[in-house]
Amino acid sequence: MIAIVDYGMGNLRSVQKGFEKIGAEALVTSDPGVVLEADKVVLPGVGAFRDCMRNLEEGGFVDPLLKVIASGRPFLGICVGMQLLFTDSVEFGLYSGLNVIPGHVLRFPDRMSVAGERLPVPQMGWNQLSFKKNPAVFEGIPDGSNVYFVHSYYVKPDNDAVIASTTDYGIEFCSSIWKDNIVATQFHPEKSQEIGLRILKNFAELK
Repeated sequence: MIAIVDYGMGNLRSVQKGFEKIGAEALVTSDPGVVLEADKVVLPGVGAFRDCMRNLEEGGFVDPLLKVIASGRPFLGICVGMQLLFTDSVEFGLYSGLNVIPGHVLRFPDRMSVAGERLPVPQMGWNQLSFKKNPAVFEGIPDGSNVYFVHSYYVKPDNDAVIASTTDYGIEFCSSIWKDNIVATQFHPEKSQEIGLRILKNFAELK
């Protein structure tokens, strides 16, 4: 069973519908015990890092999530759900994350541009993936595929070896990571049409 963590900060139904479209059963749950017993876990996230981390702590999810990751079961983080895996974030101050992946969450510079054209922050819309590693979750996804982003902050791992893909938005930033049983994306697979559904299908089929 795939558990989608409901801690009050994610596009839960959209993620669940994505799994439904590819024929996989996924349960939205606010019960940390269910998360702890799940075969696979998805941590989505929308909103401020600070608020997301607070809700994880108050909902009793931190210890179950760390135990799931330590057990080697497949884990997928989406958007802020990826950022929460890192050491800390500078969003609205400096706030600690789960520290599963050493590194930091930083804000896009305010004055980025391409060919003289100012880029808005947040980045909202489609952008390309440039793969550095090829985890099973990205099997069948061509380099240069377009996926959907909505974010003002990006992750900067301490060790580049965990970077699975990068994306160019004024700067080259890490758009997905892979370490052992953890895959996480800054983009939203559930909003990325056929490419995103293929990613969800690959994740659902992991052993």
